[in-house]
Amino acid sequence: MKYTSRYFCLGTLLIATALSLCAQSGYAPAGAAVAAISSSTDQSDSVLTITKRVSEVNVLFIATDRHGKFVRNLNQNDFSILDDHKPPESILSFARETDLPIELGLLIDTSGSVHSRFDFEQAAAVGFLQQTIRPNFDKAFVMGFSSRTQVTQDFTDDVALLSAGVHRLEDGGGTALYDAIYKAARDKLISDRGQRPMRRAIVVVSDGEDNQSEVTQAQAVEMAQRAEVIIYAISTDDSGLILRGDKVLQQLADATGGRAFFPFNNKDITHSFSAIEDELRSQYVISYRPAEFNADGRYRSIEIVAQRKDLQVRARKGYYAPRR
Repeated sequence: MKYTSRYFCLGTLLIATALSLCAQSGYAPAGAAVAAISSSTDQSDSVLTITKRVSEVNVLFIATDRHGKFVRNLNQNDFSILDDHKPPESILSFARETDLPIELGLLIDTSGSVHSRFDFEQAAAVGFLQQTIRPNFDKAFVMGFSSRTQVTQDFTDDVALLSAGVHRLEDGGGTALYDAIYKAARDKLISDRGQRPMRRAIVVVSDGEDNQSEVTQAQAVEMAQRAEVIIYAISTDDSGLILRGDKVLQQLADATGGRAFFPFNNKDITHSFSAIEDELRSQYVISYRPAEFNADGRYRSIEIVAQRKDLQVRARKGYYAPRR
């Protein structure tokens, strides 16, 4: 018993010394706190308990004026933020970001309903990728969807390969829009929260009329939110009317902090892609520690409001806390 007690004291001393050195150097393991240690001893055992966790939330958002133009010269004091309806415990950083790496999923509706403009949409999508994806920095994948989904080019920074993936798409069939968003977010875009801020986006080209999906719209939105993905939507409907599918595309974009476009002609489609490219380069990022945070897997809302009345903010509506 004497030896056990002696080794326990020695082990506790070594751990305390290591933690003290970490605290002095400012280092803490990724995703964890410099832990508080409590030990309890009785006649049979000793327990080392970690009693504190560190949480950090990164949010990318857009600020525009009343004319919809990006405002790029704002500071932290120009915004207020609520997480789960409470001010954050602390703001860790705030920055204007114009050069974050991009992870992008290009989802193109190949169902029969888009046949009339399919060739031009392919050409516009290729132009968008050529303008947006920077070698050795950004990456994208191409997914076509009708009754089923098909990745014609996996993640790459090679625009020639991405362009070939777009041209391999063939139109025809029904529309499984929600399945495509769900699979793109779940299989391609979910990543570790500990990474540096990155723009993760899905660009959907579709009429929004889903008639084949196995998952619901709510499930597709939830998966996109879990992956912290922004959805941009370009409608292929050229009727000039606001149809059910257009409302779906708007809802998908609004729920994730993105934007929906409703071009009436081929020229407008090109402009829509250009606007998305510009927006991906015109964002702010704020990092904060939420108040009263629990790693319980629960959905937590995010509200970012500009202090100036002439400004509007667009950001994702919330996130799902990790589970222990």
